Amino acid sequence: MQVDLETQGPDVAGLPRFQQAIFHSVRLRRWGIGLLTLAILGLVSAVFVDLFAALTLWPVVLVNLSCALLVLVAGLQSAGWVSQWREQAIAPAPASPQEEEPQVQAGGRFSAALGTRARHLLRQIGAPTLWLGGWSLLALYCLFQVFNLALPATALGLSASVFAALALLLAFALLVLERQLAQEHPAEWPEAAALAQLLRMAILCLLASALCLLLSSDTALWPVRLAVLIGLLPALVAGELLLRSLLSLFSPQRERLEPRLLAHSFIADLLRWPPQPLLSLQHELHNRFGIDLRQIWAFAYMRRAFFPVLATILLVGWVLTGVHEISMQNRGIYERFGKPVTVFGPGLHLGLPWPLGRVLTVENGVVHELATSVGEAPQPIEPAAAEGPAPAIANRLWDASHVNDKSQVIASGNARQQSFQIVNMDVRFVYRIGLDDAAALAATYNSSDVPTLIRSTASRVLVHDFASRTLDGLLGEDRTRLADDIGRAVQADLSKLDSGVEILATVVEAIHPPAGAANAYHAVQAAQIGAQALISRERGAAAEQTNQAQLQASEVNDKARATAREIQAEAQTADLRFAAEQKAYAGAGQAFILEQYLGQLIQGLSKARLLILDHRLGGDSAPTLDLRTFTLPADPMAPRKAAQPGAAH
Repeated sequence: MQVDLETQGPDVAGLPRFQQAIFHSVRLRRWGIGLLTLAILGLVSAVFVDLFAALTLWPVVLVNLSCALLVLVAGLQSAGWVSQWREQAIAPAPASPQEEEPQVQAGGRFSAALGTRARHLLRQIGAPTLWLGGWSLLALYCLFQVFNLALPATALGLSASVFAALALLLAFALLVLERQLAQEHPAEWPEAAALAQLLRMAILCLLASALCLLLSSDTALWPVRLAVLIGLLPALVAGELLLRSLLSLFSPQRERLEPRLLAHSFIADLLRWPPQPLLSLQHELHNRFGIDLRQIWAFAYMRRAFFPVLATILLVGWVLTGVHEISMQNRGIYERFGKPVTVFGPGLHLGLPWPLGRVLTVENGVVHELATSVGEAPQPIEPAAAEGPAPAIANRLWDASHVNDKSQVIASGNARQQSFQIVNMDVRFVYRIGLDDAAALAATYNSSDVPTLIRSTASRVLVHDFASRTLDGLLGEDRTRLADDIGRAVQADLSKLDSGVEILATVVEAIHPPAGAANAYHAVQAAQIGAQALISRERGAAAEQTNQAQLQASEVNDKARATAREIQAEAQTADLRFAAEQKAYAGAGQAFILEQYLGQLIQGLSKARLLILDHRLGGDSAPTLDLRTFTLPADPMAPRKAAQPGAAH
């Protein structure tokens, strides 16, 4: 219960918590200075470690532990403010005489007024609130900087064991302090229980961090994940303390009223055994708001029915584990007491709940493509643009390296002596799990890794198959039958092993012979291409000449036929005209000849300029014609008209 000095001032000296206030203040100050020193040392060490080993566990562990100690320091300082208030309440400091305010000039009045308002605002907020919010913000910022769930697993060596031992020693010291605070009577030190809760939070962080350091290795990821996630505990407590400091701004501040501890954490109060979150929430509501949940019959009924309802829900959930859903792309092998009973198709199926019955998923008609050889670090396939260059994976040239090529030894001949050569091949298999139930059972129980089984079987078949082939045959006529022979041999071996795998197709993507054979083959191909190009070029020239000759002959023939036709037509026309004139002369006689004469005369004189004179003009003398041209006087600059020539007879 809070004490009001205005009404209970003379009686506070007899209260145990006021009598022990000086002792508590000294203890809290010493503990706070020591833990703050450790926290600052940890943060500085984390900064130096981050410069040289950023992707290790050290920065995370150091920052998490330092922030946990900072939160604990914030709680100790908040309790120290309360103890100092009690100390001043029983032994108030003598009031100093008020000094006369110095006169200020007109230019400094605004600054003085601003400083007075700032001091008044600081007095209203309170130093405990500012310090608690500052420590909480600093802890949250540091924890946010190192939170990274993608850290790789690393082995820390002997230094991790040494630091883990130091962390355990510090945890033991804090445990002794926590037990001491837990034994404090609430009447003598009410804040001891809340500080013990914060100590439990720091002890838990120390123990978890020491465990992660001791068990860290190159292959274990869970210590790294646990070390990162343990930082959420001090972050949640720091966030709660920050929220409490902000909400305290809206609470009325009375200097004569005993303050409450601001660093009381509900999250830290949950760190007890056995856990009682509902009881803690009930006490918090009763202490803060005066709500007693024990007087509400609905909550009492919920408390009594909680475990039966929870047991019923767990039982129903356990029974529902016997309902299995199989998708369209899968099948399910149902095991009853560990023995396969049947194969479920797509849909919903009922069975015994786990672990009495379970369903193993098997593919249902899913087609896969498998290469006989895969590189150690295959490059990811990037989509290529439609108008851009072809991707590197599409390069099938013999002088390029290919990730999926597998080297094979084949027979060869050199100077009539038997030898061998190495050929790189890219052989791919398209397979699926058989569609019948027997194939599904065989693929599930007879092999643990189907792609590895196919790859090893194909490698063995390729070695035996290529041992009987030659390079010339492999590059020539044998290549068409190679894929079928390999596919049949691999399918036969997989059937003998009862693997349940069905080979749908065998594809020989590329065959890369040795460098010497590749160069020779390139030369042969170049010569063949050159010969084919020359033959095609000569055939084109011959066809061009033949077509030109045919064109010329056709033109001469057509021209001769046209000329003959024209001559024949003219002859026929002349013959018809002669026959017509002969017939007309026979009928008209001299008149026809006169008509023909006049017609020819008209035709000849149709474009001539004639002047016809009658011989009877002028009597006995012939007429005289004056062919001179007379013009009127005109402008000398005007163009002259040409004289009209005349005709005289």
